Amino acid sequence: MTRWQNSLKKSVVTPGQLADRFSIDPAGLEQVVSLYPMRVNPYYFNLIREKGDPIWRQAIPDTEELNDTASMEDPLNEENLSPVPNLVHKYPDRALFLVTSQCAMYCRFCTRKRKVGTSRMSVTRDTIKAGLDYLRKTPEIRDVLVSGGDPLLLDDDTLSDILTSIRRIPSIEIIRIGTRVPCTFPMRVTVRLASLLKRFHPLYINTHFNHPDEITPEATLACSRLADAGIPLGCQTVLLKGVNDTPDIIRRLMHKLLLIRVKPYYLFQTDLTTGTNHFRTPVETGIEIIKSLIGHTSGMAVPTLAVDAPGGGGKIPLLPEYVHHLGKELVFSNYCGVTCTYPNPVSS
Repeated sequence: MTRWQNSLKKSVVTPGQLADRFSIDPAGLEQVVSLYPMRVNPYYFNLIREKGDPIWRQAIPDTEELNDTASMEDPLNEENLSPVPNLVHKYPDRALFLVTSQCAMYCRFCTRKRKVGTSRMSVTRDTIKAGLDYLRKTPEIRDVLVSGGDPLLLDDDTLSDILTSIRRIPSIEIIRIGTRVPCTFPMRVTVRLASLLKRFHPLYINTHFNHPDEITPEATLACSRLADAGIPLGCQTVLLKGVNDTPDIIRRLMHKLLLIRVKPYYLFQTDLTTGTNHFRTPVETGIEIIKSLIGHTSGMAVPTLAVDAPGGGGKIPLLPEYVHHLGKELVFSNYCGVTCTYPNPVSS
């Protein structure tokens, strides 16, 4: 067993273990954990400074998860968009391939919290084979996002076998991996893992940091190993009430991401997942945050604000309003609020 696997075995998985360090009533959280599992590995657990801080809110169960009547079990309609188990084919040329049900830390706001880490999500050799068979039989799919759970929690050999099988499909041009491991469990990103992933270019990784305190020396090293292997890194941040819903926090996070060679990619509205309503912010909050970034910092530090439309409608970008009139002239405001014009060419 590797060092990172040993570390994962020492994760906090019960409310009783929390009570060893923090003053809480573990009995009040038992029902939450019975429905939505808890796992906080030692590394991420040690980032918590105090009860209720941004790290705590992302990792530690809350009874609010049981009081959500405004959301949906499967808000993105993934089950109905799955031609075979654990493969979602929503967009014409892309597919989402779920290859594990495990994560290094079970985020309390997870889109798939209905099943990740539970027996309700079964990933087996048969489901992986069925997914690979579907990809082979569907040549219009040119881009595969490997996710889960977290695919980087697979052991090196299993991950290599899956990526090798995908890369052998002639119609697959791009492989992407969605992983929170560089943030929540960076010791998993070993030199050996980075070398393994390098064999499958063009390969991209979208990771997931939500707060500046998550960008530690360990996370920096993990991202450096991946970037040094030639893997472009992007970040999909989720806007979370009480975690990062202010312009200052998001600005600091975006700047820190660029310093560790991770390009801000998306800033998401929280999905309408049952058990996560206490994290949702008004759409206006996200728009004001983006407005505070555009023009006030490098464009490289400005992610796309988006909502993943309920029912499987796909990602919809949201932008501040700058255009006032579009006719013979484009009349708009710049980032300082100054009105500007641009002559509109006549269509030929």
